[in-house]
Amino acid sequence: MAGSLFQCEDTEKWLKVSNVYWDVVSVKGVKQKRLLVLDKWYQEELPSSVASRPQKFLYLEELIKLMEWKLLRGKFRPRLQQLVSTNPAETVESCTRKAFQLLPDVSGAVNELCQLKAIGPATASAILAAGSPELTAFMADEAVESIPGLVPIQYTLKHYLRFLEALCQKATTLSKASGETWTPHRVELCLWVWKVAQKLCPDVLESLENAENHERPSKKLKTK
Repeated sequence: MAGSLFQCEDTEKWLKVSNVYWDVVSVKGVKQKRLLVLDKWYQEELPSSVASRPQKFLYLEELIKLMEWKLLRGKFRPRLQQLVSTNPAETVESCTRKAFQLLPDVSGAVNELCQLKAIGPATASAILAAGSPELTAFMADEAVESIPGLVPIQYTLKHYLRFLEALCQKATTLSKASGETWTPHRVELCLWVWKVAQKLCPDVLESLENAENHERPSKKLKTK
């Protein structure tokens, strides 16, 4: 299963890749012990918490935890972990609340979040994806690198918007073709799975390919 997933139009393959997400996170978490716990929190608990509030926002404790998750997921920068905790709790709540209110103006929402200490476009995208996965996605390196024309990665708002536009287009295509809901965030997760699995656990992708071959009906020889 080498090659590009982003350019694949087979919705069944996308679904199968989506279904092995936690398998791949578990493999990556062998070295980063807290990753699996934090990823479960980010993908499942945090979105539910944010959605349950009359107005979407994050608490300071949630922002600190989100930063820990992001740094374990990618490049660890302890300075950012220290710096994000210096944001006043009231400022985090008001800033994140305003950012969610600005949606679907993603550009305005990202700029609002970038006023917080230690928050750049990539971390801002993680905040927005936790509360509005139908409109946004996390700017994960592996996902960005999977899209033609976006390498080398630039951690700028302009680059993020190009990335998000590509994800939105793919999500629309997959939704129409499959009849189920695909969000930009779900597409991003699949691209992350594909890239990480190629490096850490290619056998997971090979098992998907073997399952595909097994499911395909064998072609019968035509008789004259």
